[in-house]
Amino acid sequence: MSDLKTWLEARGITEVEFLIPDMNGVPRGKVLPAAKLLQSVRDRSLRLPSSVFAVTVTGEYAGGGGGGEEESYQDPDMVLRLDGSTLCVAPGLKSPTAFVFADGHHPDGTPWASSPRQVLRSILGLYKARGWKPIVAPEIEFYLTALNPDPDLPLTAPAGRSGRSETSPQPYGLEAINEFEDIIDDIYEYSEIAGLNVDTMIHESGAAQLEINFVHGDPVALSDQVILFKRLVRQVALRHGVYATFMAKPMEHQPGSAMHLHVSVVDEADGTNLFSDARGADKPMFRHFVGGLQRYLPLVAPMFAPNVNSFRRMRPSHSAPINVQWGRDNRSCGLRVPLSDRHNRRIENRLPGADANPYLAIAATLVCGYLGVEEAIEPTPQVKGNAYHFPRTLPKTLEDALERFAACAPVRGLLGEPFFTAFQSIKEAELEAFQGVISSWERDHLLLKV
Repeated sequence: MSDLKTWLEARGITEVEFLIPDMNGVPRGKVLPAAKLLQSVRDRSLRLPSSVFAVTVTGEYAGGGGGGEEESYQDPDMVLRLDGSTLCVAPGLKSPTAFVFADGHHPDGTPWASSPRQVLRSILGLYKARGWKPIVAPEIEFYLTALNPDPDLPLTAPAGRSGRSETSPQPYGLEAINEFEDIIDDIYEYSEIAGLNVDTMIHESGAAQLEINFVHGDPVALSDQVILFKRLVRQVALRHGVYATFMAKPMEHQPGSAMHLHVSVVDEADGTNLFSDARGADKPMFRHFVGGLQRYLPLVAPMFAPNVNSFRRMRPSHSAPINVQWGRDNRSCGLRVPLSDRHNRRIENRLPGADANPYLAIAATLVCGYLGVEEAIEPTPQVKGNAYHFPRTLPKTLEDALERFAACAPVRGLLGEPFFTAFQSIKEAELEAFQGVISSWERDHLLLKV
């Protein structure tokens, strides 16, 4: 408590936003005066309704927030505990403000099992019990677009510093990225103020599509950083009169946006990479980890492709995988092994979209890999050519994905029934809402023809 007070006073913080990422990775919470927050921590009165974990992406409620059936109707408050390690200055706000993540608990102190942060922690607990420590490094893509207040109109690329919009692919283009130099400079400045450990930024293949790499580290901490990064980028973009979007497929004729996850596992005691031996050869654990990803990732797609739009990205030759083939330095594969020495041996999961909740996408990757090691699953032979020539093994729609997800008993058992029930209910409610919408395509092609 004294450390929190000292930290806030040293930075002149007058307001604090505490953040609780919901099932879709949308940050929810409250804004409190710093003095009120300190008082709430002292008397343990910081609360939030548990239904925060039952909110759909459309803002509706879908059942309970991961408690029992009776609890879902009562919508009891969660007792909130601040994660002091996440305290950071919030850049760009009028009042001196800080961000801090909070976790929900039952009155008896038990963590709220359906919280995405808690779901990821529970999977990390499986690794810790074996003396293992997962390390992750996300790469996240996003688009800058012109302002578009009418959702019926397609998104378009914004004008850059030259006053012109991009009309052709510019992968890794330096002149292209310089078009948005002012925005990028502000993104880096905001990230530094907030303490985000970001690395390089590049221009991706799409028009005004950028990618940022995060430095590898702890899965929960990196998920927190992705949540904050998305929020800060949107704020920076609006300050410059454009939108920033992390939709998986925001524009019809442009590539989708991914959140690639580089994952390795080290010995918790000495940091030795457990995927490679002293000669640099793959250990059985690495092969089994890949085998687990191949077997189970197609069954848990809603955790890394959570929206109807997510599956528009997964199309052949559209810079997104359609299966779980694996290969070394092969970007057509869903699972890529980057070139590295034995200390940095890792697998890159290229399946998640930028729209995924980072806690759940990482949890899905780790639980599937864990099951592969536990069950000693051997992977298929590596692919040396075009992986798009292999059959599609990923679901094509959210409806298909949810059916597979509901039937995946091994993962369901490890994720826990409270989370599984709440998450499934939310995704089914979102799917039902989408299926009730009549699209512009239907009006265009069917209205006067059928």
